[in-house]
Amino acid sequence: MKKLDFTIEFNSDVTGVAAEDEMFVEADNRLRALAEDHDDLTGAAVAVRQPSHGETPPLYEVTVVVYSKPANAAATEKADSPMGALKGALDAAERQVRETRARLRGR
Repeated sequence: MKKLDFTIEFNSDVTGVAAEDEMFVEADNRLRALAEDHDDLTGAAVAVRQPSHGETPPLYEVTVVVYSKPANAAATEKADSPMGALKGALDAAERQVRETRARLRGR
């Protein structure tokens, strides 16, 4: 797959340019590695949110959607750090894509 054929949309509510840049690089590297040498993935969307505020400890929620054929993969993870939530969501999305590929190879 050509690099331009796979697009990633990244949205973040987390403040701090350095943290957002680090998270984007992590997501970009892992998602492009998943798409490498395959033509079933067309893109992905990553949303980083901090839904809880106030007296509770900071909680971050990351949703990763991988646009693929025949079915999209989506995963949401919550953690006390944005990078931890991102890595958990990426792990789950990667697992779904690999399971779908294995199931299709088994046909």
